[in-house]
Amino acid sequence: MVIYGGRSAEREVSLKSGAAVLEALRRSGVSAFGYDPVEGGLGGLETLSPSRVFIALHGRGGEDGTLQGALELLGIPYTGSGVLASALGMDKQRTKQIWQALGLPTPESIMLQPDSDWSQVVEMLGLPLIVKPVHEGSTLGISIVKSQAALEAAYQDAARFDARVMAERFIQGEEYTVALLGDQALPAIRVEVPGGFYDYEAKYVSNTTRYHIPCGLNEADEAALARLCQEAYAATGGEGWGRVDVMRDAQGRFWLLEVNTVPGMTDHSLVPQAAAHAGIDFDALVCRILETAGKQGGQ
Repeated sequence: MVIYGGRSAEREVSLKSGAAVLEALRRSGVSAFGYDPVEGGLGGLETLSPSRVFIALHGRGGEDGTLQGALELLGIPYTGSGVLASALGMDKQRTKQIWQALGLPTPESIMLQPDSDWSQVVEMLGLPLIVKPVHEGSTLGISIVKSQAALEAAYQDAARFDARVMAERFIQGEEYTVALLGDQALPAIRVEVPGGFYDYEAKYVSNTTRYHIPCGLNEADEAALARLCQEAYAATGGEGWGRVDVMRDAQGRFWLLEVNTVPGMTDHSLVPQAAAHAGIDFDALVCRILETAGKQGGQ
């Protein structure tokens, strides 16, 4: 079974990911069918009783540990990370706290409130800075704030998506993403956006976003980036497959931004692009991810 859709703000992306995964599985001879929990909820899932589940459900309700917990209770093997890692990876602030505790590089951040002292936030993080919902993906509700006057409006925009909103120090430089497949780090991708901001439009709609593979790093730097991303993902308990997003500043230092435990699998998505560059076509990629079902915790 491929689970996709759901009720999160990433529903449309999830529907596209799930449809692509389902087609790939069927092309590979796997007897597969799709299921949108909006239609039948967990009761429908229990009734269908699949032998294993490929999770293509992005965002809350699919990527945050809740679905993983339900599947654990039902005794149904599923792909990707387990309950704890999924919940942690969905929480950008707590992920950063884990990284900071382990001495891994991630930009400083602060939680925002409706009555936050905006001048103090700017004093702590500088300008520009990033405002983002703590629990959303696909850059929904994220803003680059260039003035103190714009900070409260950015907070209000992010708060439409999540009750918890954070501000983060802005890293000026190049954006990279590293996909992880089992113990393998796939080739890094450098993302270049003409407008300079990799938002929802740039990710899923625009045809002007450029994805550089090879990414342009020398061999030693790309190897260091791969090791950092593997360490960062392991620190959250991430398993099976995933993606880590990173910035590189003008001094050549890498800064961890966030992890994705159920990355997109659309025609614009980064994991399939990285896999293709490593000689793994889409169908083979999907089958390799499917093989992770039920192996959480080294089972």
